[in-house]
Amino acid sequence: MTPDLEQLARAHGVATDYLDWAGSPVQVSESAVVAALAALDVDASTEGAVSTALADAEEAPWRRLLPPFVIVRDGSGEVALVTDEGASVLLEVVIEDGSTRRVEVPGDVTARRGSRVRVVVPLSDLPLGWHVLRAATGEEVAEAVLCVAPSRLELPAGLDRAWGWMVQLYSLRSAGSWAMGDYADLRTVVERAAADGAGAVLLNPLHAETPVLPINPSPYSPSSRRFRSAAYLRVDDTAEYVAAPAEVRAAVDALRPEAEPDRIPRDPVWTAKLAALELLWPLHRVEHLAAWRAQGGEPLAGFALFCALVEQHGAPWQDWPVELRRPDAPGIPAARRALEDRVAFWSWVQLLVDEQLAGVGEGLAVGVIQDLAVGVDAGGADAWALQDVLALGTTVGAPPDSFNQQGQDWGLPPWRPDRLAAAGYLPFRDVVRGVLRHAGGLRIDHVMGLFRLWWVPAGAGAAEGTYVSYDADALLGVLALEASRAGALVVGEDLGTVEPRVHEMLDATGILGSAVLWFETEGEEFVPPERWRSLALATVTTHDLPTAAGLLAEEHVRVRAELDQLGVPVEQELARARSERAALLEMLASSGLLDRCGGDPVLAMHAALTASPCRLVLAAFGDAVGDLRQPNLPGTVDEYPNWRLPIADGSGRPVGLEELLASEGVRRLAALLAEGTSESRSGVR
Repeated sequence: MTPDLEQLARAHGVATDYLDWAGSPVQVSESAVVAALAALDVDASTEGAVSTALADAEEAPWRRLLPPFVIVRDGSGEVALVTDEGASVLLEVVIEDGSTRRVEVPGDVTARRGSRVRVVVPLSDLPLGWHVLRAATGEEVAEAVLCVAPSRLELPAGLDRAWGWMVQLYSLRSAGSWAMGDYADLRTVVERAAADGAGAVLLNPLHAETPVLPINPSPYSPSSRRFRSAAYLRVDDTAEYVAAPAEVRAAVDALRPEAEPDRIPRDPVWTAKLAALELLWPLHRVEHLAAWRAQGGEPLAGFALFCALVEQHGAPWQDWPVELRRPDAPGIPAARRALEDRVAFWSWVQLLVDEQLAGVGEGLAVGVIQDLAVGVDAGGADAWALQDVLALGTTVGAPPDSFNQQGQDWGLPPWRPDRLAAAGYLPFRDVVRGVLRHAGGLRIDHVMGLFRLWWVPAGAGAAEGTYVSYDADALLGVLALEASRAGALVVGEDLGTVEPRVHEMLDATGILGSAVLWFETEGEEFVPPERWRSLALATVTTHDLPTAAGLLAEEHVRVRAELDQLGVPVEQELARARSERAALLEMLASSGLLDRCGGDPVLAMHAALTASPCRLVLAAFGDAVGDLRQPNLPGTVDEYPNWRLPIADGSGRPVGLEELLASEGVRRLAALLAEGTSESRSGVR
């Protein structure tokens, strides 16, 4: 790799080397660097192209009067203006309430390039919010999005510690739900959790799916992160069903699908619910819908139009007629008119979803914590609507690590950092704002994606990518402003290959990290829980890792070996798993937690969480009843039933929601977590 290519890569945030999960240096291939630059529309295919692109990268910042986005904290900061030397600049801030403030521009020059100079202008006494910076000099006029964010997020008032449940909502089937868990089941879980003294319920992502078959079962490959899943609707809880004539209700009831004993199939559930909604659509509340559509504006209208178009032309949108492949394409106005009834229908469906989520979690100290997936399906609604700020020619994932030894390719297009900045980070703001609606908290899956993402070139293996950097200060500022306005806490999943600055910046912003028992190690030993960090969410495991019972039974080794997902011989992986299990049990014994829990290793694992100083402690229902199977096995699609497993006991028998909440395992674990977090609040371990 030539020095010029390395310099060009640095200019665009493309890594040429990195440290892997074990801290060892890895050199990135030249082809991965060239591919990442190409995804940013930077030609690095020849030495001449590299020279041209490097000259352009050096010149670009000097062409703009204002940067497209400015972030300041706690009302004060600065902005750099670039103009002709000696020119007079008028600078003002347009506050989001419509008022305007003039900003004095000092004459001190901080840098020069030819006839252009850079002047740094201080900003002060600005209210939190989304404002506009406007600058003018001669005929040159520019605007920038100005985000004034708090420097630090605080935990909800009066909250010291809290415990709760991690929930894969689809897996919690009740007597009233249609073959998969739904929003009414969520309300049941939340109400029981609140009665037990829990403070939070963390959900799998509830992002919207593309509403045509087949329905993607993965909540982490959604169609839209700005809108919510309609597959979780409880149809007979809608106002239209309640007000419907008896014959309509009977017709809706007759559509209820049979549940499969050991799988959660999305397609028959979606087919039945869509047919039920079609029966209820003629009864929709006209005035309510009109108000909802006015409130939702163009984002809602665009999403509803996508749903109508995908019904007509199928998925992905890249296969649609050319005149429909962009929201501003020439065929869109006519399509809006022709599909007005379906656009209204899909807007109404989102109204029903919003109504069923409203108020859920109000009885909890924190509330419901919504999960934000790292990206969206390339053929879905957000990729169509936001295609100009996505790198659609590449996908994101993770480099190889100890659990996923072949790396991961999640098949999701990443934000383009340059285009996201040019858009003033408003697309990211809208995603965060949508997820935080009716939420008390936000978990960011793979929070390292706010700092850098592993880009995998098209057609390459997951290990053949490289990292591309983002402006973490800008993204964290947007996140802090939106979370503070929603009164929500934020958790970042900072697991895997994590740069030290990630932990530092999350701590400084007041974002909780993730302390997972499996990963709290030093060398070959497990760290005693009292030494864990306090600003964190503590769990035994995650949806991508072995369950407590599964780890003890070596299920995670057996399954990965069976599916050829190991990067080492099975004997070697078994030896490592047994060594880790022995080290874990030794820590639990030496800490006195195993004796305290009557020798029950699963209870002792959860007692370790409460013995830590972590502010939030969550458990999975599957761990309470001995489920051996993890919800998702990274690196697989159809080889393993990812996101399709109902909660089951240790024998593999599915457990319905009513039985689950009353089960001895859930009752014992809830009592342990409630007692443990209460003791730690009073200073008793």
